[in-house]
Amino acid sequence: MASEPAYTRLPVDERRRQLLELGTELFATHSYDELSMAGIAREAGISKALLYHYFPSKRDYFVATLQEAAAEVARRTEPDPSLPPLEALAASLDAFLGWIEDNSLAYRKLMEGAATVPEVRALVDDVRDRTSARILDGIGAGPDPPPAVRSAVRGWLWFMDGAVLDGLEHGALDRRELRDFLLRVLDGSLTAAG
Repeated sequence: MASEPAYTRLPVDERRRQLLELGTELFATHSYDELSMAGIAREAGISKALLYHYFPSKRDYFVATLQEAAAEVARRTEPDPSLPPLEALAASLDAFLGWIEDNSLAYRKLMEGAATVPEVRALVDDVRDRTSARILDGIGAGPDPPPAVRSAVRGWLWFMDGAVLDGLEHGALDRRELRDFLLRVLDGSLTAAG
């Protein structure tokens, strides 16, 4: 009687996709320091050498999982160009809050990592840069917005993360209430900016 192979050979893209999905789950439920490449390989059902083939280090693996999550957020929150700017912003914000509902642990870990891991901070900064550019474009601020308007939008993004984290901790507002609150705060910030 022939025994089954200890592993399944998968196409490169499929294996990488599976490893990134596993990484998202593992890094959301464990601290970075709790995980080892050997443990990750065991969880994935592959050899450590194969894991190193895809990701040269644990940090590379961690960063790749974050980049994948950021790409998913960008896809989900892409503004609908057929909608008026405020409706498009509300829909994008709702999609972002939906992603957070689906990935609350990963979001918390991302925000924690932004304070201590340079690659995470760079990724979060890049997402904020692209998001603020989208918003400024959507409100017609032009390529060189007034400094107060740019600051209002960028500050609102920081405020939004704080409000979301507070919501995850205390659960006081449902998704619609939080979305509407955040939109009012942005409106107030832009009004104050002139």
